[in-house]
Amino acid sequence: MTYVITSPCIDTMDQSCVDVCPVDCIHFDEGVDKMLYIDPDECIDCGACEPACPVSAIFAEDDVPDDQKHFTEINALWFQDKDAARAKVG
Repeated sequence: MTYVITSPCIDTMDQSCVDVCPVDCIHFDEGVDKMLYIDPDECIDCGACEPACPVSAIFAEDDVPDDQKHFTEINALWFQDKDAARAKVG
């Protein structure tokens, strides 16, 4: 299981989650991305990011709301094809 960043992060991009992540698995490109992304291969499922998020955008993979499930794919996709992930965010 991994953690997933969902739509409340879009255009907010508060980096409190980055500050508390012990493995630096939360990434974005400054000035290009509209949200932050969690690398599912680097995430150690510690959960430190979830309470740090001021807009409640982060969920454990199994707890992602149904209307946000597509963000699980988008987070993983960003680490393979950034442009494709950005296109899905809009």
